Amino acid sequence: MKIGITTTVPVECLIAAGLTPVDLNNLFISHPEPRQLVETAEKDGFPLNTCTWIKGIYGACLEYDIRDVICVTTGDCSNTEMLMEVLKLKGINTIPFAYPGEPDIAAMRQALEKLSSRLGTTIEAAEKVRSRLHKTRRLALELDRMSWQENTVTGFENHIWLVSTSDFNQDYVKYTQDVTAFLAEAGARRTFNPAQLRLAYIGVPPVFAHPLYEYTEEFGARVVFNETQRQFAMPEPGANLAEQYSNYTYPYSIERRIGDISAQLSLRSIDGIIHYVQSFCHRAIGDIVFKARLNLPVLTLEGGSDYSLNQHLKTRLEAFIDMLERCKIIRAK
Repeated sequence: MKIGITTTVPVECLIAAGLTPVDLNNLFISHPEPRQLVETAEKDGFPLNTCTWIKGIYGACLEYDIRDVICVTTGDCSNTEMLMEVLKLKGINTIPFAYPGEPDIAAMRQALEKLSSRLGTTIEAAEKVRSRLHKTRRLALELDRMSWQENTVTGFENHIWLVSTSDFNQDYVKYTQDVTAFLAEAGARRTFNPAQLRLAYIGVPPVFAHPLYEYTEEFGARVVFNETQRQFAMPEPGANLAEQYSNYTYPYSIERRIGDISAQLSLRSIDGIIHYVQSFCHRAIGDIVFKARLNLPVLTLEGGSDYSLNQHLKTRLEAFIDMLERCKIIRAK
């Protein structure tokens, strides 16, 4: 049976319970006409100034007849609690999951035990699933390494494979086979131009992913670090599930995220940062902190309900890349 998720959750518990996790964000954005799903939500009363992702998730639930949804109420989106109430109104079974307020292994274990019990399984069974998923996650992270170290994976490819680890495209066995085949294909490629500008992408995944990464590369820059997408793959697995999801930075403070981001900026020799914020999302306020704490130029791009780059965003992106190129030339003199 399929069960929707509103963001990355401990999928090991779901799989141990015999359920197939479905990331509703991926279901929404991969729809042939994602705008229609947003319009469904607006027709049902969602305000125009509600985050596109929330409206898209709602529309996806109805479009694909998802009858059970795990809603992350702490550690993700402030609108999810009200989304949960509307889903209940529509007869959809909702299960709340709350990340601890701060990374605490004991508190996380309690949350995992509660979720496992609610789903009719045990944390011990989920730990066995964790062992099976370890290889799959390592393959995804190998792809990430090839992005920045071997320069054979594009920014969009990095994004799409890593973002898919939230639910492993609803079939972790097939995902494992597919990513293995992709790694073999990418490993046989010629390397990209090492002189390209190297960019980091931080923030939630964008609504216009393919146009963003493609346009960036047209202008001689390449994203070699996707912050949140990489976190979905659990780069710090720890010794058990509670530790793994305590090391997962996205649900916790910006300070934790900055520690992870800063280390990767240095490791990957990043020239500049794109910070994506979603219109009407409370996380956009964090842009103030990122710009104050990260010691590299930051371009903030805001996405609304457009699924392609408008001319204004293209112009800003071009100007940012041009500025980075000029700075690189000056430093080289």
